[in-house]
Amino acid sequence: MASRFKEALESGKFVVTAEVGPPKGTNIEKLLHHIDLLKDRVDALNVTDNQSAVMRICSLAVCKLIKDRGGEPILQITCRDKNRLAIQSELLGAHVLGIHNVLCLTGDHIVVGDHIDAMPVFDIDSVHLIQAVRTLEQGKDMAGNELDGPVSFCVGATVTPEADPLEPQLLKFRKKVRAGIDFVQTQAVYDLDKFRRFMEFARKFDRVKILAGIVLLASVGMARYMNANVPGIFVPEEMIQELASAPKGKAIEKGIEIAARLIRTIRDERICDGVHIMAIGREERVLDILDAAGM
Repeated sequence: MASRFKEALESGKFVVTAEVGPPKGTNIEKLLHHIDLLKDRVDALNVTDNQSAVMRICSLAVCKLIKDRGGEPILQITCRDKNRLAIQSELLGAHVLGIHNVLCLTGDHIVVGDHIDAMPVFDIDSVHLIQAVRTLEQGKDMAGNELDGPVSFCVGATVTPEADPLEPQLLKFRKKVRAGIDFVQTQAVYDLDKFRRFMEFARKFDRVKILAGIVLLASVGMARYMNANVPGIFVPEEMIQELASAPKGKAIEKGIEIAARLIRTIRDERICDGVHIMAIGREERVLDILDAAGM
């Protein structure tokens, strides 16, 4: 049975997804508020998996909360924290719970997180994880053992279209396509000329739907930090100056304006198939972005 998200991807409509970050603790009041705000305004909600190697509630539990509240969840799985037994077990559990979308990631390294003494696993990488999902769909596990009932997933991955050099990303993208992905959620896109060049390559694989990553810029400091510390993300100087021109305390409003402008251009020019909005702790502002973009 196709997921609602997969049906949206295949419908030809401009698809919109957003991201929710599980809390570090069991107080889920704010999380549930964000789910209820967004679940009817986007085609799916992506749940991060210990993002940036910071321990939080697991993605699977939050996906179940989204499902129970009428939303469409995308389970995020990284290879950093689990071996192939745990990963396959989680995929079987997700299917049983009615969660049929998965984003396959290798994962940020332990050293960037809050448990630097933890043991990184990386038993497999994102390409092997995609292959594992497709193997489970055929009714076998990674060791070739028969399953008593297969799984069914809409499978996604990530790519960094503004990486410099771009060629290694194109190679990884091709491997993920061959492994069997249905969609891609890109890392943050700010330079649309670079993104158009990436899409010239990506359109050779027209079966795979591409969602451009849109990260909300909350301040000049955030933009400069990403330029200095996040590989593959580059906020153009003119965009930073636009943020700097905002009245004191209003930079985030300018960031919403920038995000909405990017979305409108991507949608109106049909540069790709949709967008994935990441507000990073400011999920309630996704609604403002959607409104400003006329979505």
